[in-house]
Amino acid sequence: MSPNGSDLPHGRRTAAGGTPTSRRPMRRTLPQALAAGLVLATATGCTSKEFPRLGMPTPVTDEAPRVLSLWQGSWAAALAVGVLVWGLIIWSVIFHRRSRTKVEIPAQTRYNMPIEALYTVVPIIIVAVLFYFTARDETKLMATSKKPTHVVNVVGYQWSWGFNYVEDVDGDPKTDVNTKDSLHKELSAIPDRMTKGFPKGAEGVYEAGTPGERNPQNGNPGPTLWLPKGEKVQFILTSRDVIHDFWVLPFLMKQDVIPGHVNRFEVTPSKEGTYRGKCAELCGVDHSRMLFNVKIVSPERYQKHLEDLAKKGQTGYIPAGTATTGGAKNAETNNP
Repeated sequence: MSPNGSDLPHGRRTAAGGTPTSRRPMRRTLPQALAAGLVLATATGCTSKEFPRLGMPTPVTDEAPRVLSLWQGSWAAALAVGVLVWGLIIWSVIFHRRSRTKVEIPAQTRYNMPIEALYTVVPIIIVAVLFYFTARDETKLMATSKKPTHVVNVVGYQWSWGFNYVEDVDGDPKTDVNTKDSLHKELSAIPDRMTKGFPKGAEGVYEAGTPGERNPQNGNPGPTLWLPKGEKVQFILTSRDVIHDFWVLPFLMKQDVIPGHVNRFEVTPSKEGTYRGKCAELCGVDHSRMLFNVKIVSPERYQKHLEDLAKKGQTGYIPAGTATTGGAKNAETNNP
């Protein structure tokens, strides 16, 4: 045997110390590794019905399918880019690998303007398309009505949630406590441009939750927010202390609850049932306890629930939050 191992059989090399090695074990291992990767990528907990949603819950509002469509489209675009990139990597590895019989360095290409232009322009086009669809859907999702059917002021505080139902519970517009003094006392955090959409005769009822509270039907922790099926609800989000985040999982969207700044959005519940909600912003030591439930019922049962709250003496409003000051109180006046 020659000192440099040149008389070894074709396709074999010598490792340190002269021990012969072979590429055949690698060739046998590669298909197994690829198969294992495929199993890991596909063996998830999704059923055949859940897989098209790509991890998203079943939508329960008229607006949620728009979010789901954007989510699916983003994944489709990411998958297409991933297949292209991995395809090019695998192609280059296979067809441009160094020959086992030659040690010469292949011809080097320093500049290729068409390819450089391609990988500069294509990402810009991809980002522009994603930006367009995101901006289009965000505009639709954040649109609000001047006179919504129902208004709920969601109040975040450490460590639970309160719900001010701004409703005409008794059906008598003469019992309106939605006066200037009342608004400035409990709902002063809400800008004037938003209170103009409150219904007439709205004496209001409220629910103030605690971390230890549980839903009597399913035992889930936190207070329960009731909503009517098939009727548009506007949420006005206020905080009494730090930044929280109002997230109802099957709404497929969430929004920050910020002290001194009021956010709002609207949904139309479309499927009866009880669903989970939580704070999606790390807000302190007991952030994990800021849970709540959302119960979607018929309009008749929703009205009955408001009347039950009134009978319990939970009339009026709980303090909404930190009052806005200066220009922030009536900012964005061009919005409806």
